[in-house]
Amino acid sequence: MRLGRREPDDVWRDGPVFMDSDRPLARYVGRPVAEFLRVEAAGGVLLLLAAVVAMVWANSAWADSYDALWHTRLGITVGSFEMAEDLQHWVNDALMVIFFFVVGLEIKYEFVAGHLRDRKAASVPIIAAFGGMAVPALLYYLIAGQGEGASGWGIPMATDIAFAVGVLGLLGRRIPAPARVFLLTLAIVDDIGAIAVIAVFYTADLSFVWLALAGLAFLTVMVLRRLRVWSMPIYVMVGVFAWFATYQSGVHATIAGVVLGMLAPARPLLRESIARRYASRALADHHFSVEELDRLRFLLRESVPTVARLQNRLHPFSSYVVLPIFALANAGIDLGGGVLGTALESEVTLGIAVGLLVGKVVGITAASWLAITARLGRLPNRTTWPMMTGLGVVGGIGFTVSLFITGLSFPGNEQLVADAKVGVLGASVLAAVLGSVILLLSTRSRGAAEADDADHAAGPSGA
Repeated sequence: MRLGRREPDDVWRDGPVFMDSDRPLARYVGRPVAEFLRVEAAGGVLLLLAAVVAMVWANSAWADSYDALWHTRLGITVGSFEMAEDLQHWVNDALMVIFFFVVGLEIKYEFVAGHLRDRKAASVPIIAAFGGMAVPALLYYLIAGQGEGASGWGIPMATDIAFAVGVLGLLGRRIPAPARVFLLTLAIVDDIGAIAVIAVFYTADLSFVWLALAGLAFLTVMVLRRLRVWSMPIYVMVGVFAWFATYQSGVHATIAGVVLGMLAPARPLLRESIARRYASRALADHHFSVEELDRLRFLLRESVPTVARLQNRLHPFSSYVVLPIFALANAGIDLGGGVLGTALESEVTLGIAVGLLVGKVVGITAASWLAITARLGRLPNRTTWPMMTGLGVVGGIGFTVSLFITGLSFPGNEQLVADAKVGVLGASVLAAVLGSVILLLSTRSRGAAEADDADHAAGPSGA
């Protein structure tokens, strides 16, 4: 059933459900909001809106309430054990695990059944992603790598999937599908690189005991899969322990989310034919019993890969709840008291801005050109080099993961964190605007060229 389309009255036993009714709240609020959330760009729009709200809030008369909220201490105490962090850290260390878990699911799906399965087709965006990570890090190091901001080299490496895909979604059908696939594949490989950087270079002092316990939890998940244990609550309990052990080990806790996502099965546990046969037998008497309905629900559920089911359930929550809350908690920068002026003179701000705005487009387009010239792959269908340049600029939107790495790069140094956030936010907005303009111009010229080709093919008028 599609939202926004009314079903015949005789479909409903006691009238249509609320969202399909003619009530004003459903017609003018419920259905429009539901349709907006189905749009590809919706996640990026909400993310941007949350960042704007955070900036306005942090620079308003209520700025103290912003700081007070996100620095509120919350803890769990069991006997002599206590685990306490402020609200911002709970968002970054716990809530963001859901986002990284979804990223792990996407990576697993792409390698098993998606674009990364065909290594030849994926070679150009993979190589482009490495170029788009290496060049920004190098430019940052050349600008700010000798001072106290040296540890921020990982900040401009990231591409924000939600924002980047959101920009392409706003441009609509002007962007060819192969170009979208190129950017999505690049962003996923970019995520893999960012995760590796976080795990290796932004890890505190390691506790090998807790690290071993985390590894044991991941091994337990693999054993449960081999034993064909399908109970989701068991996996949730093991997953929570894996997160806690990773957190205690000194490795950033979000890495546990990525690993758990990549351990999820990417192929169905049952064949669809089993569910179809059972449904035919159960419907023989034209009636479903409660037991038959439960059994059929189980068979249908397990006929779909676990990765696909979890993505379908968690992706909306990640895009429309987790990421906006993360932006709200991390994008609020008090620009008063000369903070903005200091940031604009900071090597950290400049290094991040140059890395995202220059390094990304240079790294992505140059690496793509080298890969294509070396015959390792080809340009995406219906995609021109001006379009590739626009995609490279859009790749400079480093919002979510860049802000995440900012907090890991300069712990306890509020000035450098503010400088870095100004660089990330400013460069990401400019990358979105400039990338959109370049893509619009390149697609317009492509459309005009295609129209000229069609006119030539048709011959002179009246012929």
